[in-house]
Amino acid sequence: MSDDTSKRTRGARGDRERGEQLAELGLPLEELVRRSARDVLQRAIEAEVQQLLEEFGSVSLIDGRRAVVRNGYLPARAILTTVGPVEVQVPKVRDRSGSGVKFNSALAPPYVRRSARVAAALPWLYLKGISSGDLGEALEVLVGEGAKGLSPTALGRLKAQWSDEYQGWTRRRLEGKAYAYWWVDGIYTALRESDDPKLCLLVIIGVTADGTKEWVAISDGLRESTESWLDVLRDLKERGLKVGPRLAVGDGALGFWSALDQVYPETPHQRCWFHKMGNVLNALPKSQQGKAKADLQAIWMAATRKEANEAFKRFIKRYEAKYPKATEKLKKDREALQAFFDFPADHWVHLRTTNPIESTFATVRHRTRRTKNCVTRSTFLGLAFKMAEEAAKTWRRIRAPEKVAELLRGVRYEDGIPVPDDPPDAVEEQREAA
Repeated sequence: MSDDTSKRTRGARGDRERGEQLAELGLPLEELVRRSARDVLQRAIEAEVQQLLEEFGSVSLIDGRRAVVRNGYLPARAILTTVGPVEVQVPKVRDRSGSGVKFNSALAPPYVRRSARVAAALPWLYLKGISSGDLGEALEVLVGEGAKGLSPTALGRLKAQWSDEYQGWTRRRLEGKAYAYWWVDGIYTALRESDDPKLCLLVIIGVTADGTKEWVAISDGLRESTESWLDVLRDLKERGLKVGPRLAVGDGALGFWSALDQVYPETPHQRCWFHKMGNVLNALPKSQQGKAKADLQAIWMAATRKEANEAFKRFIKRYEAKYPKATEKLKKDREALQAFFDFPADHWVHLRTTNPIESTFATVRHRTRRTKNCVTRSTFLGLAFKMAEEAAKTWRRIRAPEKVAELLRGVRYEDGIPVPDDPPDAVEEQREAA
């Protein structure tokens, strides 16, 4: 071919391409993106089938023909992606040898109608408060009209999947696990099962040896019921958690404490100061609450147990005569309110309240307020589990995580400082240096 002929051929091809580009100028941006995505996806699928053919290229029949060959295409189907519906055609192969070689695209698996990212958007939208009735509309805004009809059927399948995932999680083995701390609470929600009262979640968050937080238990039951908490703790022990945490933190109104003494009697108790302050202040007139709050803070903000005891005595002396109910609420949990002094001072901010659970389950309360109807137990627990998983993604390790491992190795602390096997003078010097 002469150079002039080659130039004319290239010029004609370029003119056609420019003509196609000009024809597309009137299309919306989203449509242009979808067309590009379709072309890229189709080329990638063709590369997949070509790789399969090359793998079996050396396999031949007796007459010399290739055993595995192309055999047309499956019917075109649209896959919903983050740029909208993208139509693809998946090639077919024929295995002449009868050994059962088939081609399944990893990019467009059989029966898949939406990308993994769009599938992940469904639970994310639901957990963020979008009701099941509005889910399709929300996805339609994000990815186009191809999202119509995705719910509520898709959401029903998701709920069933969440329940299965929860059941698998509750059967995981716990041998070798060691927790430094537990935060424990019973969370009431707006959800109901048939005509039963509000469902309650019994939850435990633990701190592992590297300072990270993880879910230990998510179950249902009665918040104040010792029997409900016994079921939870006995299940943990049966699955391999032979030793309890070094410290458990929770509200004083829980049946958990009695259950803990039966299953893990070696674990000390730490009452939540946030709840305790609320209980004490509610027993005082509003005119006294501001001053009383500062007096209570002087107890749990003290640098040593000795200073805390002095602040404790001042509070009792100041309010006992006129407000005995308030002081009695404080006195009954005196030791459990000061257990944190026997642990690293860096961790005190984490140990004085159940804030990790309170902040985490703000999401649960928001989601369950949107769920108006009654639910089954499996749906309730599966939904709670997925919301808990979502919330856990924002968790951070506790302060000074290296001291968690020291604690689990048996290092003792007094007023937040490690107690070495040294003479008393050396211990005092460490305290003064701190």
